[in-house]
Amino acid sequence: MENNISRRDFLKKTAFSAILLSNSNSFNILHFQKFNKEYTLIKNGLLIDGLGNDAIEKDILIKNDKILKIDKQIKESKSYNIINAKHLVVSPGFIDPHTHTDENLLINPKAESFIRQGVTTEIGGNCGDSPFPISKDKLEERKKYFKEKYDIDADWVDVNGFYNKMENQGISINYASLLGHGTLRGYVIGYNDIEPTEEQLNIMKSIIEDNLKSGVMGLSTGLEYTPGSFAKTNELIELCKIVAKYNSVYSTHLRNEDDTLIEAVNEAIDIAEKSGVSLEISHLKTCYPRNWNKIDKLLLTLESAKEKGINILADRYPYTAFATSLSACFPIWTREGTSDDFINRLKDVNLSDRIDSYLKEKEIKYGSWENVLISNVDSEKNKYCIGKNILELSNINQKNPIQFIKDLLIEEKSNVGMIVFAMSENNLKRILKHPLVVIGSDGSSIAPYGVLGQGNPHPRHYGAFARVLNKYVREEKVLDLPTAIKKMTSITAKKFNIMNRGVIKENFYADITIFDPDEVKDLSEFNKPHQYAKGIKYVLVNGRITINEEEHTGALSGKIIRRGRP
Repeated sequence: MENNISRRDFLKKTAFSAILLSNSNSFNILHFQKFNKEYTLIKNGLLIDGLGNDAIEKDILIKNDKILKIDKQIKESKSYNIINAKHLVVSPGFIDPHTHTDENLLINPKAESFIRQGVTTEIGGNCGDSPFPISKDKLEERKKYFKEKYDIDADWVDVNGFYNKMENQGISINYASLLGHGTLRGYVIGYNDIEPTEEQLNIMKSIIEDNLKSGVMGLSTGLEYTPGSFAKTNELIELCKIVAKYNSVYSTHLRNEDDTLIEAVNEAIDIAEKSGVSLEISHLKTCYPRNWNKIDKLLLTLESAKEKGINILADRYPYTAFATSLSACFPIWTREGTSDDFINRLKDVNLSDRIDSYLKEKEIKYGSWENVLISNVDSEKNKYCIGKNILELSNINQKNPIQFIKDLLIEEKSNVGMIVFAMSENNLKRILKHPLVVIGSDGSSIAPYGVLGQGNPHPRHYGAFARVLNKYVREEKVLDLPTAIKKMTSITAKKFNIMNRGVIKENFYADITIFDPDEVKDLSEFNKPHQYAKGIKYVLVNGRITINEEEHTGALSGKIIRRGRP
């Protein structure tokens, strides 16, 4: 190398990474030589611009990270990267409004499961949980956890530290984040069921304002999870007034998504109306058969709010099962405080009748414990549980299901993932089709190899966007293709004030997904989830070819996207 520059520095300078995990494709210097050109020309593609317009055959010329020219025919040059997109759809890169990747991009910056389904931008920090802020007393604990489990140095304490960490390393897709209210509340107040003092409320407001100035997209809540669940409506209204001041988004995992769903939606609308904030309802759903008939009222409630002038939108993933922590089966009061507090309550024989009664009601909602799969555990001892349902596991262990659940959570220190089959396919189609709903994954960027290839995760991590294009566009025609792409791109970009992305337009950033509309398909399944989508032929992120003929080139050209900034 010239001037004794190290290979690591060379790769960093050329937007590639020396941080490639075990079992991944090794870095290929030919990718650098082939694709590191100033211009890229996409020829003969069927351009769908992201605004809902029909496809039209156009060429696209890209210079560095921007779209320079769109025309019927653009002359080729030997100095260009050339992509022949004949018979392929050329669309804006997909924007995922609801993800939980966050630190995963530090573990594996290639963002494999997302970019291979066409996602070029993701918004993290959802459901009230963000990687910042971190109090000093929690920092060492967090650093130890991430070092031991993932071998990364989790040394940041705030949004700027986290963003700097990602920028210094490099990432394959663009990343933006919300500030998690649950994380914020824990930082300022703690994890118990108490109301904030006036001083604490003002501290939270100040931190929100600082984070918004640093470029976060808004505030998220996870009102089914502690400690966010302890917040009263008035607290959220006051906090959202700060979010509204900066024309940002309040994204909420509702307080309830089943028996009191409509009441929870009305609470979110009330918060938006009284604070003036732009409202995003996360993963809109009607859970459990006894609530499926609420779909008409649910959609009418959204429409009525829109008619009142509330800036409201929702997102949804294309599956009828949800995924979360197994501890979410338990009442809020058992989850107050730390994980140790929760475990001690599970062990307390004086609380058994009260807890068991609650779980028996949960079983009635689920229909059967057979509908609940274990998706992840930490210990080797319990790896056999992954991919099996609770009823099956309770029989294997010769325990009643409730006792098995409690014992498993105790052994795993409450860190157990579950997948629950709970939603109606007909309701899902109506939600996906509704004009106030965009496509989101509620997933994370993972990979079939390394530490992110463990467990039995929900297929949405690998297949959400491809599944919409396959099942709900091509096969079942719930959506036409231009509308589906609009729901994956420009609507989300506008909602979150992501500038110069989400549309194929001259002078916009060249985030572009090119796919075969007859071949694109999700391959990830509940019993075999670690499979990439197929049919996504090329993906460009900020003008760099990152997926080439369905293979990752190693490019790390993603950027941190800050609210309202180009």
